Amino acid sequence: MKIAFIGAGVMGEAMIKGVLAKGRCAPADIVACDISTSRLETLRSTYEIKVAEDYVMALKGADVVVLAVKPQDLAGVMPSLKDRLHKTQLVLSIIAGASISTITGGLGHGAVVRAMPNTPAQIGAGVCVWTCSNDVNPRQKNMAKSILESLGREIYVTDEKYIDMATAVSGSGPAYIYKVMEALTDAAVRIGLSREMAETLVQETAWGAALLAKETNRHPEELREMVTSRGGTTEAGLAKLAGVEDLFAKAVEAAYTRAKELGR
Repeated sequence: MKIAFIGAGVMGEAMIKGVLAKGRCAPADIVACDISTSRLETLRSTYEIKVAEDYVMALKGADVVVLAVKPQDLAGVMPSLKDRLHKTQLVLSIIAGASISTITGGLGHGAVVRAMPNTPAQIGAGVCVWTCSNDVNPRQKNMAKSILESLGREIYVTDEKYIDMATAVSGSGPAYIYKVMEALTDAAVRIGLSREMAETLVQETAWGAALLAKETNRHPEELREMVTSRGGTTEAGLAKLAGVEDLFAKAVEAAYTRAKELGR
């Protein structure tokens, strides 16, 4: 499988790293194209892949063309690619907010997969929700699945509306988690812990709590109650977090609204 990356930022690199680590293709089968020549040189030296400074050159011979540019740059990129794609090529877009109809119309190409990975994909621990246009054939669908599962877990949906929802939850979600970790670390420092110790405690606690939830598949409420003894320290702490559910609801709703706005 030969893959061309149009845009090679953080998520583009995560995908390159993932497909190579999982043996989905060899370095010689990957070509990356980006407006930054220094970025391309870094990728070439790190992963021994091919690079191209011209979008059209990058397309040649690719089975899959990954669109990984910033949302605000998409409108400027598509005219360079329009009507340049062979009908057998698959376009895989990871651009937040960009609908399948936007991609197919802008490129004049029908076979499009739309996916929303997240940043833990950098270490193979991501989760990605994806869907595809009606023109994507079974072989192309399997190629997309193969690429996306190299980043972590992939979840296919039949309705595109779930992509914007996933953007607000799993796409933006790591930032919400990091915000909680940041606040918890600062709070630990305020009560007297060193920052180094506070960071270690928070990182290990977040990792362990997430792993316990995943491995046991127990409801978060049940797991929370396991920690919360009546009259104990956790109960006292949770009392100060009253209303946090509403804050998270507003955060997810705001991100969802913005994802739909980007699509328009």
